[in-house]
Amino acid sequence: MHAELAKGGQQLLKVINRMTVVRHLCATPGASRADLATAVGLTKSTVSSSVRDLISQGWIVERDVVATGDMGRRPTPLFIDETRLLLLGAEVGVESVRVVATSLTGEIQDSVVAEHGDDRSAGACIAGLSKALLDLQAKFERERKVVGIGVGLPGGVQQPGGIVQFAPNLGWRDVPFAALLTAALRNTPLAQLPLFVQNEADVAALGELEFNPLPDANPLIYVSINQGLGAGVIVGDQLLNGSRGYAGEVGHMVLQFNGPRCSCGRRGCAEALIATGALQRGSGQDPALRSLDEVRRHLKRQDPATLKAVACAGHHLGMLLLNLAAAYDPGCIVLGGAAIDVGEPFLQPALATLKAFAEAGSSPQPIIRTSCFGSNAVALGAAALVRYRLTRPALPSTDARVVSANLKETA
Repeated sequence: MHAELAKGGQQLLKVINRMTVVRHLCATPGASRADLATAVGLTKSTVSSSVRDLISQGWIVERDVVATGDMGRRPTPLFIDETRLLLLGAEVGVESVRVVATSLTGEIQDSVVAEHGDDRSAGACIAGLSKALLDLQAKFERERKVVGIGVGLPGGVQQPGGIVQFAPNLGWRDVPFAALLTAALRNTPLAQLPLFVQNEADVAALGELEFNPLPDANPLIYVSINQGLGAGVIVGDQLLNGSRGYAGEVGHMVLQFNGPRCSCGRRGCAEALIATGALQRGSGQDPALRSLDEVRRHLKRQDPATLKAVACAGHHLGMLLLNLAAAYDPGCIVLGGAAIDVGEPFLQPALATLKAFAEAGSSPQPIIRTSCFGSNAVALGAAALVRYRLTRPALPSTDARVVSANLKETA
């Protein structure tokens, strides 16, 4: 038993060393073996062994040597290999599932979108998701190897275990999502792969961290505005999960006492005041417009009720951003989700409100930008979740299969 534990510990240490090399090359492509040894604090022999394994497994690749002008052997630059391994990322939305296959560096290779239809039960959605995942994997099965699956979900996801505690816009409560998807993929080519599930805003934040890193974006907050509203918070390269995995549920922060009713049952939540239902509300309490496309058409016609509703939602978004800035002092706040496409009539009131309140309190304004990933932000972020977890094998795992996979050196 002790020998097995010792062997397992040695294997995990090897995985940690290899993934340390991968993380550094993600941030600093083109580094040589000698550069890596200095940067990550490993011996040259450990780096050489790790590089050899990673090239064999498809994680990294050597490129042409760099002409330095020095005598002797020239350093060989190393890069993340974009051609052999795949990440599968999925967004379970209120209307559909979206699945993307990406390279290790986040370039989308292909995607599938499948509508839920009339049945939005967890079982039906998982059946549609598993089919979409398998359809996408089948396109690459002879050319590329999938190393993991990530899923972004529209609700609070309990960690560990991957249990969706409450997804109000789908009507789900206490759904063991990870276990059900694992069962749906049993006896398929995707069985036994590392599987990670997380809240949609969390994975979108990881997409920014892994695939679009910016200097001085620490802490990073991603605010996702769709039918629901949530935030992903990253502090010092670590996703803030909270004690049970519910950190970032800012859509259920109350901004207005006795305001409009929220999907959670309370009144005056940020979601009820800012998300798509608020944009579609017009001047009344019930959604008056059927879609965001209709909202945009009414805005183009300068419809007074729509202009008022969108501006009101924008002002409340500014208040939410101010509260997040006060709570986290972020280096950057990224705005994403379908509501962002409404554009200036929504965003300008938000920025004006944030500026006015910040100046009144003599507090600095955070950098605000919109996501560059558009409608793929959550699915791409779910792929980023796979890279994030696999390259940090020392983090507590949400799925026992991940630990097993790492110890078997499949990472």
